[in-house]
Amino acid sequence: MPQPLRILPLFLLLTAFGLPLLAQTPTNERVSIPAQPSPQPLRFPQVVQAVEAQTTYRFFYNPAEVDSLPVTVSTESQSVRTLLQQIFSGSKFNYAIDAQQRVYITLERVIRTELPIGFFRGGLPGTGTDTTLNDYLGQRQKKRAEPEAKTYEIGKRTTDASDRPVRPGRATVSGYVRNVASGEPVVGAALYVESPRVGTVSDQFGFYSITLPRGRHDLRIRSIGMKDSRRRIILYSDDKFDIEMEDDVIALKEVVIEAEKDRNISGLQMGQERIDIKSIRQVPTALGEADLLRVIQTLPGVKTVGESSTGLNVRGGSTDQNLILYNDATIYNSSHLFGFFSAFNPDMIKSAELYKSAMPSRFGGRLSSVLDVQTRDGNKKKLVGSGGIGLLTGRLMLEGPILKDKTSLIAGIRSTYSDWLLRQLQNTSYQKSQAQFYDLNLHITHEMNERNTFYLTGYASKDRFRLSSDTTYRYQNQTATLKWKHVITNKLYSVFTGSYSGYNYDVTSEKNPVNACTLDFAINQYQAKADFNYYPTNQHAVDFGVSSTLYKINPGTFGPRGSESLIVPDVVPAERGLESAVYIGDRFDVSSRLSISAGLRYSLYTFLGPASVFQYAPGQPKTLGNITDTLSYGKNQAISTYQGPEYRVSIRYGLSNTASVKASFNRTRQYIQMLSNTTVISPTDIWKLSDPHIKPQIGDQYAIGLYKNNRNNTIETSVEAYYKTMQNRIDYRGGASLILNNHIETDVVNAEGVAYGIEFLVKKTAGKFNGWLSYTFARTLLRTTGPANSEIINDGKWYPSSYDKPHDVTLISNYKVNRRFSLSFNFTYSTGRPITLPVSKYYLDGAPRLLYSDRNQYRIPDYYRADVAMNIEGNHKVKKLAHSSWTISIYNLLGRRNAYSVYFKSENGRVNGYQLSIFGQPIPSVTYNFRF
Repeated sequence: MPQPLRILPLFLLLTAFGLPLLAQTPTNERVSIPAQPSPQPLRFPQVVQAVEAQTTYRFFYNPAEVDSLPVTVSTESQSVRTLLQQIFSGSKFNYAIDAQQRVYITLERVIRTELPIGFFRGGLPGTGTDTTLNDYLGQRQKKRAEPEAKTYEIGKRTTDASDRPVRPGRATVSGYVRNVASGEPVVGAALYVESPRVGTVSDQFGFYSITLPRGRHDLRIRSIGMKDSRRRIILYSDDKFDIEMEDDVIALKEVVIEAEKDRNISGLQMGQERIDIKSIRQVPTALGEADLLRVIQTLPGVKTVGESSTGLNVRGGSTDQNLILYNDATIYNSSHLFGFFSAFNPDMIKSAELYKSAMPSRFGGRLSSVLDVQTRDGNKKKLVGSGGIGLLTGRLMLEGPILKDKTSLIAGIRSTYSDWLLRQLQNTSYQKSQAQFYDLNLHITHEMNERNTFYLTGYASKDRFRLSSDTTYRYQNQTATLKWKHVITNKLYSVFTGSYSGYNYDVTSEKNPVNACTLDFAINQYQAKADFNYYPTNQHAVDFGVSSTLYKINPGTFGPRGSESLIVPDVVPAERGLESAVYIGDRFDVSSRLSISAGLRYSLYTFLGPASVFQYAPGQPKTLGNITDTLSYGKNQAISTYQGPEYRVSIRYGLSNTASVKASFNRTRQYIQMLSNTTVISPTDIWKLSDPHIKPQIGDQYAIGLYKNNRNNTIETSVEAYYKTMQNRIDYRGGASLILNNHIETDVVNAEGVAYGIEFLVKKTAGKFNGWLSYTFARTLLRTTGPANSEIINDGKWYPSSYDKPHDVTLISNYKVNRRFSLSFNFTYSTGRPITLPVSKYYLDGAPRLLYSDRNQYRIPDYYRADVAMNIEGNHKVKKLAHSSWTISIYNLLGRRNAYSVYFKSENGRVNGYQLSIFGQPIPSVTYNFRF
């Protein structure tokens, strides 16, 4: 290729930014750089922050390129141009300033400010598309400049002869922040003005509300992955003002600028983790599928009991103590294929928030955590899609407008073709096995008008599993949500939600027609709630609401399968319960340093008939021999009622602009629990409502944390400590039978629990190299209480829970080699979980018996694993049919045989122990991703 053709694209790129310089006019704006308290040189981001705070200049650059650039400048007042010359003189950096006072910084590339002679008289030889990139950038700059240059009048105009508002005081402006390309809401966008220094953040709907003095303001907007923007406004009175934002600049190859980079410092919420889709895609997984729950498991304070487990143990809580929401509907089983995949399609996720402490008052019903997953609203402008093909799974997502700018639809499907792969194997038992799942997602958003928006969500999944046996497991989730958001005033809006959540499983055995049988379980949940959000001032936010949830559980139905079966049917009576709550929460910024949040949730639960309740002899253990009577209750008759307050208190004190300390206390109540003989979530787990014999769980958690940011908020450090007590925990007697048990209270014992720990986190959020390192020390101990020895475990002493793992270390690292190639490396270490082992053998009436150790006295070997992945992007042409990427990963790089469980077999008169490993060798995977 001729040399001119090679340099032409770069030349056009640079001249596109040089064109505005032809019309540039000098500015007299001056800036003073604050003196440093130490002789250490300034960092370039600190200089940028000072300049942008004192002038109207705005900077665009790659943070990774200037990450290590030291700056030594005079603190005296000087012009911005003089300052830049002083900084970059003799360096490899170049800069240019356009007519809108935007400063572009590039490394080594020269920014040309003049076009070559004769450029407009004709294109260079052989340059058939010489203006394509230039036109694109020019149109993008022009499109962006138009809303920023314009002045918007908000409210009813009332001014004097000098164009000043005649009414003093303050007014409220509210509206939605949306993506200009798709029309989707921008969540977590920071909106603020410098004088007076006032700001707010858009919520999950993209809605914001801010109160300002009447008059002129320069409103600035920032958001993750979006281009910084501003709006010049004249505020006359309360009114609505919607804002559109663009995706981040492509041509300058910027690292994503995060809104509210100091959120962990300035925010009041503690124990909260926000997971973005970028993090989900970067963490390598066993079979190449991007997995939300795998990312959550890498966070401090979150553990699992072993490989292929998607159940979460958060700060000493059991897996049933987590409320997992998908667009406000409860997900009861969050995994596919016994934990190898999570239930969430990554292409559908807009945001995910995990609350480990200080849960907002609007959430209730679980002791340990809330995982709130929200789907994307869908593109309101045009039809687009994405998908991926891996070794075992494939997925496809489509989104687009039904009515342009008003109604959008997003739909996704994901499935596995592992059955086909199993049939290709030589092993006959594998060929007869089955392992398949699918999930379907549908979400519709309809904006009726500026004050009313409706949302409809549907989700369905189904799993079928059989591994070289005659037993087939099937389980499925279904959810449906209808939501209506109504803006009442500029300071008050409401959200009315109706949802359905269902989960059921069945286990069938058909090997012998005479003994062929099926076992079914089902839980159905119906919920209605109304939430209100009120913003009286910028420093004050109130949320309140009411909710009611109806539970219907079929604990088990056992029956024959086929006409030849001789199985005798057995049915455990159904259960019904009604849980209602009312709540109010108040967040108040006392000063720029001190913020307080106080909330109260009052819950009321009733166990409903029809039901028959056994009565046991007072002061005696609950055994079949101690049943004295049976009480029968009719339909909807109140059998037992539990109620009580749930307190939520948080406080934050800012030590400086880069450091703060926070503390919180919350009480939670849980009226439904899971019964399981396994340490991980299993399809055959049973959910049980609180009744006259099984009381609701109550948890109190105290937490305190210290947070510090460095390097212009690009390095976050934090340490959090917590102490939690739990009442009415359920543990099991030895040899407990949980399936088809009409008197489950005879096989469980009441326990109290205590959990405490400390969590350390260091996170780097910008630059080519980013990621986080976390360490957690935590203990979870249980102790049983009861009137008889048969209800006491370990002689009433404290013993570790089955998921007590004191030490946990996780390293997540990502390195962006260039725009197309990136690498990820993960390392995880944790203490082995506790187990109970046989320690000796004895004979009773001539028959051998095993004597077991104290409950959870021993531990399986420690767990550690290393993973690596590489992501290869396609070319970054602006206009192409589809964009694609390849993800190549190796899970368990070192091939370590981590113990999942330990079991024992009697062989030739001896009891031998065996260790089960799920992944005992490196697992490579390749995934092809595309979007169009």
